[in-house]
Amino acid sequence: MTRTIAISVEQLYRPQPGGIATYVRGLATGLAALDDESLDVIGVAARGVPRDGLPLRAVHAHVGVNLLTRLWPTWPLGVPGNADVVHATSMAGPFAGGKSTAVHSVSMHDLLWRDEAATSTKAGIQFHERRLKLIASHDDLRVIVTAPSLVGRLADVGIESGRVHAVRLGVNDPGEVASRASVGEVLAGHGVRGPFTLYVGTREPRKNLERLLEAHRQARSINGELGNLVLVGPSGWGGVATGDATVLGTVPRAVLNGLYRDAAVVAYVPRAEGWGLPPVEALHAGSRVVASITTPSVEDNTEVVRVDPLDVNAITQGLVTALTLGDDDASRSRRQASVADLTWRNVALDHLAAWQ
Repeated sequence: MTRTIAISVEQLYRPQPGGIATYVRGLATGLAALDDESLDVIGVAARGVPRDGLPLRAVHAHVGVNLLTRLWPTWPLGVPGNADVVHATSMAGPFAGGKSTAVHSVSMHDLLWRDEAATSTKAGIQFHERRLKLIASHDDLRVIVTAPSLVGRLADVGIESGRVHAVRLGVNDPGEVASRASVGEVLAGHGVRGPFTLYVGTREPRKNLERLLEAHRQARSINGELGNLVLVGPSGWGGVATGDATVLGTVPRAVLNGLYRDAAVVAYVPRAEGWGLPPVEALHAGSRVVASITTPSVEDNTEVVRVDPLDVNAITQGLVTALTLGDDDASRSRRQASVADLTWRNVALDHLAAWQ
């Protein structure tokens, strides 16, 4: 008997798809990897062409993504009538549709509009607060979270813990990895020779780069093997000063994989975070990692040096401590093993369990 699962993929149609798009692609990939002929997975899409292909059949709502988001709270436009599961991959929706017996769920990735209100727009805060109220009012709507700490926080806003299901997130197969020589050429082209500390992510206030810059300067004066601080990733909302760091911007995936592999330390210390993919990708490469205690993806990972993101001295000490950790094959293998279960196939299995 076929079970039809409809998941929203509208995030892929936005100008800046962001981390939720990574989750959408990963979930679709994981469900396809199950190779279960009893599952018919359909993507509920906006009008237009997505930025990335997906291993599923998409149905289009024939309206743009902005209008679709406004309609979904009251009208499940585009949702197949035969869906057994209707899953909103973000707070955009949809929140209804499918069979009368359909299971409805929504993924909540964070409460960043509350945690970082100063760096959120008024319209963004209002949107998320309205959707949070809507989700809380739908008693039969299951809520899927990727950060276990959200369970208690959602209970405080009226979403009972029995409705909330914690799932894992995954890491993409890294694919091609640039050679050390190629990575060295890229760095040398920006004046970096020798060891380096790596940050991967957008450059925006929430990522706490001003404290990382200061901490790195202090730590490098203690141990020069930290080398230059190298920043990889796009400029985000509310740009920040980058001081004496080397900014590479976005780089090809193979180069990024090589940077993870070759970095003396990978540092990721945001003030607040929904999940935090870069530290997991770094561990997947076997790298030494410093991450803030506010990064859910590594909150229980004993291979990570975790620090208070608001304390420059703590970040400084974390960077120095990380350099003392082993960097031999056994140590790198141990770090890789610590994130071995974070696969998109396991993510798909977690979702199927939540939909039972």
